[in-house]
Amino acid sequence: MTPAVEAARAAGVAFEILEYTHDPAAEAYGVEAAEALHLDPGVVFKTLVAKLDGKTLAVGIVPVAARLDLKALAATLGARKAEMAPPAEAERATGYVLGGISPLGQKRPLASALDESALLYDTIYVSAGRRGAEIALAPADLVRLTGATVAEIARG
Repeated sequence: MTPAVEAARAAGVAFEILEYTHDPAAEAYGVEAAEALHLDPGVVFKTLVAKLDGKTLAVGIVPVAARLDLKALAATLGARKAEMAPPAEAERATGYVLGGISPLGQKRPLASALDESALLYDTIYVSAGRRGAEIALAPADLVRLTGATVAEIARG
């Protein structure tokens, strides 16, 4: 299906794919996924690509209803500052389009941080690598597959 699904399959983790009809007019892809799949926005996580210290790309994975705290992301990943990466750069580095960027199966694996709220749940949902598809898996499996550092990186 997608590199994200193939990565989960190759790792032998338990997962499920949930699909919905993506609305091209949707402004917030993660919120759209939560609403379309009738899921609590606290268990649906978005994958955001940031630039650390103006040069290195990294990933922050936070609940769709929250914002990525760029200062916290930088501190968690050992940088002085972070800013959102330009969309084209994020797409090039991950191999996915905006709204479908998955923390799994990226073209070039990026340093990642997962918001600690994920550990409150048995199952969380992240993009399966395309708009209209989410992959459900255990937070511990996501951490293992991405090498993510777990920290408080979300706000609001």
